Amino acid sequence: MSDPTATGTKTVAELVREAEPTEARPIGPLIDRLTGLGEVGLHGARADGRAIGPVGLAGIAARGVTYDSRRVRPGMLFVAVAGQHVDGHDYVGAAAAAGAAAAIVERPMPGEALPQLVVGRSARALATAAAWWYRDPSHELAIVGITGTDGKTTTSFLAAAGLEAAGIATGLVGTVDVRVGPAHEPNPAHVTTPEAPELQGLLRAMVSAGDAAAVVETTSHGLALDRVAEVAYDAAILTNLTHEHLELHGSFEAYRAAKLSLFERLASHAPAARPRAGIVNRDDPSSGLFEAVVREAGARLVTYGSDPAADVHATHVAEDARRLRVSLVAPRWSGDVELRLAGRFNVHNALAVVALAEAWELDPNAVRAGLESMPGVPGRMERLDAGQPFGVVIDYAHSPASLEKVLDLLAPIAAARGGGLIAVFGSAGERDTDKRPMMGRIAGDRCRLVVVTDEDPRGEDREAILDDIARGAEAAGRRRDHDLLLIADRATAIRAAFERARPGDVVLLAGKGHEHSIIGPDGPLPWDERAEALEALADLGYAASDLGYAASDRPDLADRRRTER
Repeated sequence: MSDPTATGTKTVAELVREAEPTEARPIGPLIDRLTGLGEVGLHGARADGRAIGPVGLAGIAARGVTYDSRRVRPGMLFVAVAGQHVDGHDYVGAAAAAGAAAAIVERPMPGEALPQLVVGRSARALATAAAWWYRDPSHELAIVGITGTDGKTTTSFLAAAGLEAAGIATGLVGTVDVRVGPAHEPNPAHVTTPEAPELQGLLRAMVSAGDAAAVVETTSHGLALDRVAEVAYDAAILTNLTHEHLELHGSFEAYRAAKLSLFERLASHAPAARPRAGIVNRDDPSSGLFEAVVREAGARLVTYGSDPAADVHATHVAEDARRLRVSLVAPRWSGDVELRLAGRFNVHNALAVVALAEAWELDPNAVRAGLESMPGVPGRMERLDAGQPFGVVIDYAHSPASLEKVLDLLAPIAAARGGGLIAVFGSAGERDTDKRPMMGRIAGDRCRLVVVTDEDPRGEDREAILDDIARGAEAAGRRRDHDLLLIADRATAIRAAFERARPGDVVLLAGKGHEHSIIGPDGPLPWDERAEALEALADLGYAASDLGYAASDRPDLADRRRTER
């Protein structure tokens, strides 16, 4: 994808605005759709402070859908969603004052004259309303949903590259990037799967821009909170399942059930742009459950992994510090794929895309060329080299499994240089607390120095978060103020790690990757891990002249030497 700021191409935001419907539409058809949702759908209606039949509101015309009262424009439909911190029902009055035509609520608001549709679950109704307003764009695209604990982003980049190379114009919605037609922009939010109105708006913009497919990173939050409830998926890919997001789901079983729901949706009777397919990692312990769901949905099942019984499997892997060469066998072909990626865990990400190509019977040579052309993902195994005698790697690893994989990849590199590992990382506030000591133990077992710092503390006590992580590192034999440092300020923590690094060491900066903010109690604060690390190296006397990837490896980064904070 070209850089819209360099080519004059319209931005993603401009394309979304242009694709926005402009004419008011009676909500009668939406009422019918809400009625069809059953218990979570329409329960009744109110107008002028009294109960009426829903048909009495069918003639109201809406000019858009939003869940944020601050975005209400005259004639819009406001959906009151009760969230973790904010209850939209408290803002129905504000929406009315801003000119909303009607509201969708879970609780009737008797003091409000604004017409109200009362539903069983507002979040589900929001998804339906958004799909109705944007005229179900997912029915006009081949939608690939990628879910799993780790590997979603790299797999999504590889999938988009493979589909594009096969001649399928492809949009992307994910953690790092949003792509619509010729435009792409970094995802400015900490949310991988957007809320339903934003997601449906992006999909409609993709249709308008000429895309034929869309790759959507589909998180457990997006599934459990109904953000994707009205997206018609043509293919679902499982990367893997490990310990994550128990703050939302409560148990691993509930977390897994959320992921399974994506594959259950392959049984949808909505129009299909491509054969419906479930792509499952045969090496994952939960693969049997996912395979069964795909079969029950009547979709094509294609498995992948290192298991020779998988439909697509690797027979040999050769790697160096920058590349992987994978020999693989697939139902329609066998051969080698050379990836411009480091880390054996990326083998599975590539195999998943080959499996998708098999399910959709795409040209293997074209897809292989697409995989080989993908230069990497910002903030994923991204090396910084300013001439310092130790290595520096930035990676988004923020779960126990991903931290373990990255450290295990870097350990032999450090050993070959006569050094050890240093890890700088934290854990998000108001999120899964069980993983904190697990990550501390993983780092403590592998690193000669562990530096625990902020990731996104949000409203939680930042020192308490560090203590939770430190307990795991201490269980691995690390000692506070010796080979275990607790430094809440991330910039200071990075500098402390660099100051203590010895020749041959590898310093991993984990958890932030591509992100451009750290979320504190008062909201997001600007942050750029790469720029901060380069500045810290410059303060130590090393010239920040190289981003680590050769220009031939990362042409998109070659002219972006970022030194500002």
